Amino acid sequence: MGNICRSPLLEGWAGHRRPDAQVAYTVDSAGTGGWHAGDPPDARAVAAARRRGVDISAQRARQLQANDFQRFDLLLCADRDNLAAVQTLAPSDARGRIALALDWCGVSRGGEVPDPYYGQERDFDHVCQLASEAAEGLLRRLASQA
Repeated sequence: MGNICRSPLLEGWAGHRRPDAQVAYTVDSAGTGGWHAGDPPDARAVAAARRRGVDISAQRARQLQANDFQRFDLLLCADRDNLAAVQTLAPSDARGRIALALDWCGVSRGGEVPDPYYGQERDFDHVCQLASEAAEGLLRRLASQA
């Protein structure tokens, strides 16, 4: 979608946990749509992360680019709609594996990160918690594959 709510929280938590990682990794986020390109994360997402000691305020939305499929080994998606969109956009020679974030990170089999955009503060807090859990799962899985 637009890369201002869920993806910045997932990126923020993965970056926040990176110093604890046993393996080096690069993290970035992108939306399947470009309508928010260049915009900061939603203020409610920034506030939810800040309440937990994670600063995502410097991030800027961007749209997924063709070279992302070569640049990254793994493209994690918040929900099935984004997963389908990313799979459709993937070139035939894509290097990056595409998966649901909560599933790949071991948080919830087939789980989706709900879009909090039209919700309340508690919805952003919930997504923030899921992003934290996904980051922990990401570290565990990357370490086990190293």
